[in-house]
Amino acid sequence: MSDLPRNAVTRAAKLATLPLGFAGRTALGFGKRVGGKPAELVAAELQARTAEQLFKVLGELKGGAMKFGQALSIFESALPEELAAPYRVMLTKLQDSAPPLPAKVVHEVLAAEIGPRWRRNFLEFTDEPVAAASIGQVHRGVWKDGRDVAVKIQYPGAGPALLSDINQISKVARLATVWVPGIDIKPILQELRDRMAEELDYRLEAKSQEAFARGFDGDPHFLVPHVLRHTERILVSEWVEGEALSKVIAKGTAAERDLAAQRYMEFLLVGPGRVGILHADPHPGNFKLLPDGRLAVIDFGAVNRLPGGLPPEMGAFLTLALRGDAGGTLAGLRRTGFVRPGVDVDADRLLEYLKPFIDPLLTDTFTFSRPWLRDVFAHINDPRKPNYTVGMKLNLPPDYLLIHRVWLGGIGVLCQIGGEVRGRETVAAHFPGAELPPVGSGA
Repeated sequence: MSDLPRNAVTRAAKLATLPLGFAGRTALGFGKRVGGKPAELVAAELQARTAEQLFKVLGELKGGAMKFGQALSIFESALPEELAAPYRVMLTKLQDSAPPLPAKVVHEVLAAEIGPRWRRNFLEFTDEPVAAASIGQVHRGVWKDGRDVAVKIQYPGAGPALLSDINQISKVARLATVWVPGIDIKPILQELRDRMAEELDYRLEAKSQEAFARGFDGDPHFLVPHVLRHTERILVSEWVEGEALSKVIAKGTAAERDLAAQRYMEFLLVGPGRVGILHADPHPGNFKLLPDGRLAVIDFGAVNRLPGGLPPEMGAFLTLALRGDAGGTLAGLRRTGFVRPGVDVDADRLLEYLKPFIDPLLTDTFTFSRPWLRDVFAHINDPRKPNYTVGMKLNLPPDYLLIHRVWLGGIGVLCQIGGEVRGRETVAAHFPGAELPPVGSGA
């Protein structure tokens, strides 16, 4: 008999159904093709059922498994369109939804954290959650001073569940890489292991959120709600009314998409310089577009503390690459550990490998899109092309792990939004060390 608690064994069993279910549906599809059913129709049915099961299992597990699904949902933009459609609806649900906790359990957590008379802190409290995160869910209420509030409550047992989930998720990763070609799941899993202790402690999240709230007080472009009360497992902050970024992605107008994309890109770059912290969870469930055009940010569980702002060498790399300086770019990457000592990399081939990532900065404005991202992934992940071997030789220094997550995940979200951004102007203003050459010159 396993030493794991019964709920952990159940969670492991649910995760195990993913690869097993995939194999079973594949066999069923083969049988239908033998029986004369068109292959295209069989494939479509298979993808739809797989997507539905993936959402159901990861959504029910919450914790590490749901966080894993949220991370992957960002990258659905890179899938070929004929494969992406069945997954898109299911995966994007993971960005801001999951099955809720019963009201009785919610009340027990509140009583344990702020006392048996916890209701005295609220004029109103809604038992039905309005949103779900990876390790907690959010309820709406009215604080005792009359302010509308969001009350984030951590799922009981979230800590042990995270440990169990992350160990099991590695078994599911093989399935995930089938429909997200080229994504290396290992750094995502390692990051979850390294950061779970911080994310489980809402006191640390409250500290980060307040730092952002103070830093962006009165900002014409952004809103970060202040924290009213917090313990290790609950966090009460000001309520923000706005359109979830996931809804802008699904049905936003062209103007809304342009505004959301520009604000989103700006926030990810502005934070480190202004607050000394990088917001490190870029999935759309953490952002809302307000009626007055500001972007609200509502979750600060995952952050990277950067007291000096973004590393200046990032701007230096970018400047050298945009100028077409292949040798200088390679030398800089070696100095900072992106290319390990003794690893042979052709400088010109390296610059060719990086070119799709700097193309958005060769013009004053750029529209990120799913087709563009698919082209980028094809450029770097086709084993038949020389670029593939370049990517295999690059290293990710530990200090850049969360920066890399934000950079890559942010690009994925921008491609989902599909809006036009003033990327060149934004990068020049907020990337330390960036001295962009005139448009029309460079690589």
